[in-house]
Amino acid sequence: MLVTGGNRGIGRAIAEAFLAQGDLVAVTTRSGGAPEGALDVRCDITDPDAVEAAFAEVEAAHGPVEVLVANAGITADTLVLRMSEDDWSSVIDTNLTGSFRLAKRAAKGMLRQRRGRIIFISSVVGLLGSAGQVNYAASKAGLVGMARSLARELGSRSITANVVAPGFIETDMTAVLTDTQRDTIRGQVPLGRYGSTAEIASAVTWLASPGAAYVTGAVIPVDGGLGMGH
Repeated sequence: MLVTGGNRGIGRAIAEAFLAQGDLVAVTTRSGGAPEGALDVRCDITDPDAVEAAFAEVEAAHGPVEVLVANAGITADTLVLRMSEDDWSSVIDTNLTGSFRLAKRAAKGMLRQRRGRIIFISSVVGLLGSAGQVNYAASKAGLVGMARSLARELGSRSITANVVAPGFIETDMTAVLTDTQRDTIRGQVPLGRYGSTAEIASAVTWLASPGAAYVTGAVIPVDGGLGMGH
């Protein structure tokens, strides 16, 4: 199985959860740092040739990719009137188009095997919206339409495509918020706390398990009730 952006945060927790189950795990990063026990593959998902080379490396080491977790993503937050063309295109190309490249390449092997799991890591922001994140929210919302289209296109071959939509999670990205910002966000969450990366990983490993074989085209919010599934 392959996890993109698996050197830190949510991606690392996902990779570690699969490793703990005894799975063969490959992780793509741009600069290294995969968890111990995972195949560390360097890949820039905005480069089609790099994606092809990464899959070739993983397939040579582990065989066909049966589970893809498309997690790698970036932000370039700013209000819309200040948002540059590059702010928009870089986020869309990484988060949305990069995920398309990964899914397309993974589907090739999954169709031959007549089985597979594609899991996109979206965000509650993609469903609720967020001021200053027009580009990021659009990219994360796009993953929902992509997953549901893939679910319809690939379902007859026992390939599922699903989305996990995390809310506010304790990661390096949220650690930079001020105490006031953290308190404001926490006050919006019915469970009254931030989530953990392990809680996201639990949802992902379930979607990849035999118990989720009849789940496809789903958006699973792991957000403490912040989005209520919308």
